Amino acid sequence: MTSKRRVTADERLLDFRHREEWKQKAAWRVMKIQSEFVGGFDTLEAAELGDAIGVYGSARTEVDSEEYKLGVELGRKLGEAGFSVITGGGPGAMEAANRGAVEAGVKSIGLGIELPFEQGINEFVDIQLDFHYFFVRKVMFLKYSQGFCALPGGYGTMDELFESLTLVQTEKVGKFPIALIGIDYWGGLVDWLRSSMVQQRKINDKDVDLLLVTDDLDEAIAHMQQAG
Repeated sequence: MTSKRRVTADERLLDFRHREEWKQKAAWRVMKIQSEFVGGFDTLEAAELGDAIGVYGSARTEVDSEEYKLGVELGRKLGEAGFSVITGGGPGAMEAANRGAVEAGVKSIGLGIELPFEQGINEFVDIQLDFHYFFVRKVMFLKYSQGFCALPGGYGTMDELFESLTLVQTEKVGKFPIALIGIDYWGGLVDWLRSSMVQQRKINDKDVDLLLVTDDLDEAIAHMQQAG
């Protein structure tokens, strides 16, 4: 049976087809956005996460895949290094990293997002927040993470990756290490950055150097520790 598609809060805010509805309820929706910020800050401050690393990756990663095993190992190694683990709270690579964090005995955080179709929070999250707005969720990721590790992922992972890169490049955040896990998966992207963006002077060599691309999880963990 096909799940019925829901209209999300993000869609009501951004899609021009809902413009009149927004105008009629603008004050209420602004208060709703404000409440998400306040609720997120209150919950994560109270959690006393300490040093935490955000882990991105595909919700489509299969549980019996090598990528999933890699995500579990990454979450566990981050935990063993003393980091809490923050993910989007969904299935796939996010679940894997949360699972590894639980195995290491550290705090496992899931920042969920309302989507048109149900996704749900994975069972390995012990601190859960659910957001209606992507931009509120992104602020929580960036405020409470000291660095990011990106497992193979799709558009959502790319969105989060390049937003964080932009903030580092423009010095909106301080020392903020970013590691791309999987040379075969990410190598072509980084090659393109150098051959196109750098070559055409849209970015500098040092901007590409903001990314560590590796298959070695210990190297990724060491890179995250540079945030301290």
